Amino acid sequence: MDFNQILDIVIPATLQTLYMVSVSSIIAVILGLPLGIILTITREDGISPSNYIYTFLSTVINVFRAIPFAILIIILLGLSRLIVGKIIGPTAFIVPLTIGSIPFVARIMESYFLDMDKGFIEAAKAMGSTNKQIIFKVMIPETIPMIINGVVMTIINIIGYSAMAGFIGGGGLGEIALRYGHQRREYTILWISVILMVLIVQIVQVIGNYLNKKTNKK
Repeated sequence: MDFNQILDIVIPATLQTLYMVSVSSIIAVILGLPLGIILTITREDGISPSNYIYTFLSTVINVFRAIPFAILIIILLGLSRLIVGKIIGPTAFIVPLTIGSIPFVARIMESYFLDMDKGFIEAAKAMGSTNKQIIFKVMIPETIPMIINGVVMTIINIIGYSAMAGFIGGGGLGEIALRYGHQRREYTILWISVILMVLIVQIVQVIGNYLNKKTNKK
């Protein structure tokens, strides 16, 4: 296999991986961050305690986190067909990638909010701030560096998930690594796929570290 043939295989697969990872990450963070906030404020010691809401959300999140991703994909293929009209390809696998990542985002964001200095919240309460003001003017601004870390961790997790999805028809670098690298013994493509995934992870981490330093007040 010559260089041009390898490029014709690797470039589309790389774009598929970037597509799956970027769309899934954006949706997972958009939905997971509010869930993390709700979990934090509805805890017994939160600013708006609700045992029913917290227990329900926490249980659902724990259930989804307990299901191995490979099994979750199979379970959610029907939902993929319902939402995007297909069960094969990058677009179809955005659905399980997103749903599998939302519980991770919610739980990790909850842990970040719980780790922040409670003195800021108490001071805001003393000044008469509403719960909405505490969330958007205290909790989120004070945890921005940690939220960035959480987003980076989410993206890296989804990159790994996308490779697994490629093994069962999701496309991307995972699929060509299996099809060409393993089944056809085209080890050049296998190693190029591995190197590209490592490179993507490294780029994401470097950008995340830069943004973390920029936003860290400490």
